[in-house]
Amino acid sequence: MAARLPDTSVDLVITDPPFGIEFQAKKANYNRKGSRVLEGYNEVKGADYLSFTRAWLAEVRRVLKPEGSLYIFSGWNYLKDLLIALEEHEFTLVNHLVWKYQFGLVTTRKYVTSHYHILFAGIDEKKRRFYPYARFDKEARHPDGGSAHYKDKEDVWAIPREYWTGDVKTPTKLPAEIIRKILAYSSRPGDVVLDPFLGSGQVAVVSQLEKRRYVGFEIVPEYFDFAKKRLESGTYRLKAKE
Repeated sequence: MAARLPDTSVDLVITDPPFGIEFQAKKANYNRKGSRVLEGYNEVKGADYLSFTRAWLAEVRRVLKPEGSLYIFSGWNYLKDLLIALEEHEFTLVNHLVWKYQFGLVTTRKYVTSHYHILFAGIDEKKRRFYPYARFDKEARHPDGGSAHYKDKEDVWAIPREYWTGDVKTPTKLPAEIIRKILAYSSRPGDVVLDPFLGSGQVAVVSQLEKRRYVGFEIVPEYFDFAKKRLESGTYRLKAKE
């Protein structure tokens, strides 16, 4: 990232970094067949997670505009390392959001984890942009009653996981709807959106659909080629709102 992006050149960062939990990328979870999952998932050792996080957040801090925003998806395991690194790099934590999905893995000796953390941060609170009525007008009403924009901006988001179709896939992807929501509230068409852990290319794909410019980095060649094909083929457009 250091050699390619100039300082303060990015409007928004949306990213889902490696889990650091010895993730079994080809395990048959979430209705997927391991034989169809691309090889190459690159994990980070738990002992190295804080130093790893400090390094990539330092680069994000350098390229993000003072008025820009950062959204990090994380499980609970190394959440503390993300919070430590954010504070060290003088980010301001704006919200600690929770993404509640439809189900987690079955457990027998602990409670089921069925949510993800989303850390929403910025640099300069006087300049940080946010568009509170980007998805619902100020006077719009929710079908269940009350303000639609208020309901949409609550800090617990119940959005279903998306499942891959087709012969090949990466182990995980964020739902298009959750990316659309972030793009609407924290960016405008033409803004530059960065995902430093591109994976399947989902952030770039949805950014392109929503008329944002995008930048992504991916060290696994198979994942990079997969994301590139999705962006170039246009076939993903048919399922963009699944």
